[in-house]
Amino acid sequence: SKLAALFKHPLYNIPVPEVTEKDKLFVVNPMEKFSLRSSGSDEWVSSSKAEALLPTGKTAYDTYPTWLKFHIGINRYELYPRRDPLLPTLLRDLATQRIVSSVQKSGGTQLKLIMTFPNYGQALFKPMKQTRDQETPIDFFYFSDFERHNAEIAAFHLDRILDFRRIPPVSGRLVNITKEIRDITTDKKLAKTFFISPAGNVCFYGECSYYCSTEHALCGKPDRLEGSMAALLPDKTLAKRRSWRSPWRRSYHKSKKAEWELNPNYCAQVREMPPYDRGHRLLDLIDMAILDFLMGNMDRHHYETFEKFGNDTFLLHLDNGRGFGTHSRDEPSILAPLQQCCSIKKSTYLRLQLLATQPYRLSDVLQEALAADPLAPVLAEPHLQALDRRLGKVLLAVGHCLAR
Repeated sequence: SKLAALFKHPLYNIPVPEVTEKDKLFVVNPMEKFSLRSSGSDEWVSSSKAEALLPTGKTAYDTYPTWLKFHIGINRYELYPRRDPLLPTLLRDLATQRIVSSVQKSGGTQLKLIMTFPNYGQALFKPMKQTRDQETPIDFFYFSDFERHNAEIAAFHLDRILDFRRIPPVSGRLVNITKEIRDITTDKKLAKTFFISPAGNVCFYGECSYYCSTEHALCGKPDRLEGSMAALLPDKTLAKRRSWRSPWRRSYHKSKKAEWELNPNYCAQVREMPPYDRGHRLLDLIDMAILDFLMGNMDRHHYETFEKFGNDTFLLHLDNGRGFGTHSRDEPSILAPLQQCCSIKKSTYLRLQLLATQPYRLSDVLQEALAADPLAPVLAEPHLQALDRRLGKVLLAVGHCLAR
């Protein structure tokens, strides 16, 4: 396994700083426990409702569902640890747990659903819009591109391979539109949009600002539909997040250009603006630009951080559905933060160099990681080849900076 060898490499064993109580997202009551409602049930209840005795030698933490353990593990330095024993279980839960509720997520240009499991865990479901071998048409603007379910899955694994660990876990899943959405939804607006197509397939389109109409309906075969299931982050009422506008945000206008596209010395301005004037925020933003360039994602207008940790924490790389749309062309402008600032974390640079070598080739390790997903193959072969080509271009950009 190239992937196992990669994660054993010294560059993937650089210790994170010691995590103190104030560095944890949550302070946990060690006495609170969860239990199954009954031996034949898969519904969980808090111990305040169920007087359950713990088996000998078990702690209250052992009774928590996996999604809750994931939330409790979030700290100032990482969304989840490198050797996270929870990860395989969490991905399996996302792919297999019974869905008890499906409602549409409000906002956004495209249809997304919030799925709830019996243990109160929740996932964000993005349905399949495009087949693996389709490319985004060359005349499409980035802001009118489809969001791809397989891009969300691939982005999670790529982010982990780069050792950023800033994307919540995502698994592919084959959903039954009739039983797992239509028959159980309490969302009246969503319920009104189901119909049977002329081909006899179950379809729906929901309500949203862009791609929610009968022309853009999502149809099953006859009621099976692929999608990505992303573990939801803790509710914002429990863990506030701050949304930051990216300094390298695009204009989202058909003819206007953003300031960074016109001013080659734009980075000097950014370096004087808080929070980029101190700490590692600018370097984290450059990490994100590299991730986006590798995926071909031009749609990074905002990013988020957990408010509790202030400015000294990692960036959340959320909403990656517009990645992996094209493999035949690269978008050099995504690398503007790296090229204009000529800065990169040493650890990121060394890992990128490692992933360009034959024993750990980026396309090989990502393909291996994706092979375990229920919807494998997640990416078409040309997308994997494009990753190696783009990695070469990132290293070339760093080379130009070093020469300067």
